[in-house]
Amino acid sequence: MTDQTSDTRCGFVALIGAPNAGKSTLTNALVGTKVSIVSHKVQTTRSLVRGIAIEGATQIILVDTPGIFAPKRRLEKAMVRSAWSGAGDADAVMLLVDARAGITEEVDAIMRGLAEVRRPRAIVLNKIDLIPRENLLTLASAIADKLSFDKLFMISALKGDGLAEMRQWLAATMPPGPWLYPEDQISDAPMRMLAAEITREKLFLRLHDELPYRSTVETESWKELRDGSVRIEQTIFVERESQRKIVLGKGGETIKAISSAARAELAEIVESKVHLFLFVKVRENWADDPERYREMGLDFPPPD
Repeated sequence: MTDQTSDTRCGFVALIGAPNAGKSTLTNALVGTKVSIVSHKVQTTRSLVRGIAIEGATQIILVDTPGIFAPKRRLEKAMVRSAWSGAGDADAVMLLVDARAGITEEVDAIMRGLAEVRRPRAIVLNKIDLIPRENLLTLASAIADKLSFDKLFMISALKGDGLAEMRQWLAATMPPGPWLYPEDQISDAPMRMLAAEITREKLFLRLHDELPYRSTVETESWKELRDGSVRIEQTIFVERESQRKIVLGKGGETIKAISSAARAELAEIVESKVHLFLFVKVRENWADDPERYREMGLDFPPPD
């Protein structure tokens, strides 16, 4: 904990919404650098990712939660439980809505759940650059009919439009108190976890719909070498041999491309050369293994 004066503020903001509403993109934009992975594949974010933003004398800890949807599998239930936990523990909650999609069944269900959360609430209409202005006003009115809120923002998280006003509101909403993290820290996630998430993002971006959602990445070792470079070993876990072959690709082409993309981004983050070694292993039913949940920072849900 840092030693600020009584003029400082610090608090937690939960970003919740349906999958692909833009929560991770907004988190990264507010922090000013990448702390949460982004892909067009739904349910990319699995656990609570905390990004740390500074606005004047206020430290804003952004909790990027998994998308809230109707869960069926055990992993999905753990993700949704994690998202609602983030909302209940925060000092403020922002509901992101994809302005193009409007009030879907998922958004409607989230709004009903939010009615029970006694925290300052903001509605964030994202991707406003993609729809006409009059449609935004109609959507905002429809949301107001269903849920009371303290503030409405219309933004483009990708382009950065509307974020300055949001930062100011968040800074004023956070409670007085000392900062919880050093000024130069951007996330509370260990580097090993962040590295695994970056590789998982490259896996999704490369394979799109070819690889089922049930795959994960773990950082097995992280060693800083004498020359200042970093040696990282990671394992990609899939559930079937056919999936392992997809990840490897013909002649190892796919795994090489994934490794190259992940290595380049990791080198930029750690500001030194990175030696990245990826292994692909079949672990049937890994999504029912409590240890895998601990690695992802999720609680292992009991059977129904």
